[in-house]
Amino acid sequence: MKQGKQKQDRELVLEQDGPLWRGRFAAMASPCECLVRGVDEHRARQLAETVAEEAWRIEHKYSRYRDDNLVAAINAGDEQWVTLDEETARLMDFADQCWQLSEGAFDITSGVLRRAWRFDGSDRIPEPEQVEALLPLVGWQKVERDGGRIRLQKGMELDLGGIGKEYAVDSAFQLAGKLTDADLLVNFGGDLVGRAAEIPWQVGMEGTARPMVGQLQFTSGALATSGDSRRFLLREGIRYSHVLDPRSGWPVTDAPRAVTVFGQQCTQAGLLSTLALLQGREAENLLREAGVQYWIQWGDDAPVTG
Repeated sequence: MKQGKQKQDRELVLEQDGPLWRGRFAAMASPCECLVRGVDEHRARQLAETVAEEAWRIEHKYSRYRDDNLVAAINAGDEQWVTLDEETARLMDFADQCWQLSEGAFDITSGVLRRAWRFDGSDRIPEPEQVEALLPLVGWQKVERDGGRIRLQKGMELDLGGIGKEYAVDSAFQLAGKLTDADLLVNFGGDLVGRAAEIPWQVGMEGTARPMVGQLQFTSGALATSGDSRRFLLREGIRYSHVLDPRSGWPVTDAPRAVTVFGQQCTQAGLLSTLALLQGREAENLLREAGVQYWIQWGDDAPVTG
């Protein structure tokens, strides 16, 4: 059974499979879904629409691909102060926390490095001079914040792609969860959060060289994955990950192919999976110290679990 809803080129499809309802849509360049068990069609549609609308709202507000949103206004500020709303100020606080925890390796100003790097699977590595020329535009410590205002130096940009999807997952789940006590799962491109009263959710984890590398069952929690299985460069047998160290402008060396983390919130799991990638060969040590359940894939080998 399918129902469609079209709004400004946005489509939500609702499907039923026994007691399970699945609302499918696209947002943030990812396939997205809302799963709910044991409700009627009206409530299932209400929950799926709540999740989809929240995903689309956050995408519209924070996408760097738009020229009519708050991020565009900040990036086009030309050294002028831009006033932030409360939600965005909280995101800036979280970005600051990420930057400090990573000692500068996680930096939402590093998006300008894409002007030099194109991770399309080819062998086109930028010249060192190209990367070096962009480094003066990178550095969260150069961003000025004063209460509810922010100001960037000329030529700098913010890119919330590293935290936006996980934030959207948690926000959409929280909104939908207030409307029902039913089993609920929100999944945006493999980053997800869910809860279940009795029957656990079963989630398969995609590998880099095989369709499935593991399966997780849970009744409460979140899952997030960071990796370079689809975005990389390859030259003379050397694989260059799309995970860039903003301090050097070059890919992190010896990084895992993928890191998946299970936590209580998607933002938490996403932060830890990204921080682990940024550690390169020391990824597993960071996750052990964090005390979380994780899966790390090195090359085409079976994942290491912990």
